[in-house]
Amino acid sequence: MSGSPSLKFTAACVQMCSGRKVDANIEAAVSLITDAAMAGAEFVATPEMTSILENNRQDLFAAIKPQDEDPALRRFLALAKDLGIWLLIGSLPIREGEKAANRSFLINPQGAISAYYDKIHMFDVDLANGESYRESASFVAGNQAVAADLPWCRLGMTVCYDVRFPALYRALAESGASVISVPAAFTRQTGQAHWHVLQRARAIENGVFIIAPAQGGHHECKRETFGHSLIISPWGEVLAEGGTEPGIILAELDLDLVAQARGRVPSLKNGRAFACPSPDQRLKAAS
Repeated sequence: MSGSPSLKFTAACVQMCSGRKVDANIEAAVSLITDAAMAGAEFVATPEMTSILENNRQDLFAAIKPQDEDPALRRFLALAKDLGIWLLIGSLPIREGEKAANRSFLINPQGAISAYYDKIHMFDVDLANGESYRESASFVAGNQAVAADLPWCRLGMTVCYDVRFPALYRALAESGASVISVPAAFTRQTGQAHWHVLQRARAIENGVFIIAPAQGGHHECKRETFGHSLIISPWGEVLAEGGTEPGIILAELDLDLVAQARGRVPSLKNGRAFACPSPDQRLKAAS
């Protein structure tokens, strides 16, 4: 690359319906990533659990590998190099002893890992329709926020349930991120209620682009995910949106819009430190 870096680039989200067979999921992802690159995307992002979506712990651990043995990661490293793109693999389950990491990988056009992020917030919830999830039973939580430099900007890396914890997004924005990735496998129930408003809120609060590739549809493991992959501007506008089926969406990201949004509502500059009430004070205030 010569001269000054462009302030615009084309990003794509790959939407998938990952199943139980790792090889089949790899091939589905490779096809869609290639389609996105051929359509002009310079940065392509895939969803959470790109290589396998499996609820059964025993079956999951029978299928996954440590990072240096993971076949999906090997294939995606080679693919990024072949296509000459920046590739964000939303997450892969990477075996680490008795548990796994829910790990997001940023791969550069030379086919090397530029950064990786382990999902911090575990999805341990009981939903009103009887669905119950205990991500912490199989996955170890990360403890480090991650931002990495792209040729155009700094990227903050998050995964799915993280989107409900705005302090992480503020910290990434304050560290210089102007784009934040949110690969996800939102349930249909929570997605219908909260997917759009949460993604738009994180964009608006921090004056950042949000790139949120999603799982969508009915999966072999009997889960149903919401889909509707999103690319959102720093002003909260939906630039591109997917449906419920596998496919790709693309949008041009104009980084000048980050400065414009932050200039119009300078919340990053206006934030102030404050003391929190003690638990005793909270109880007294409520009584």
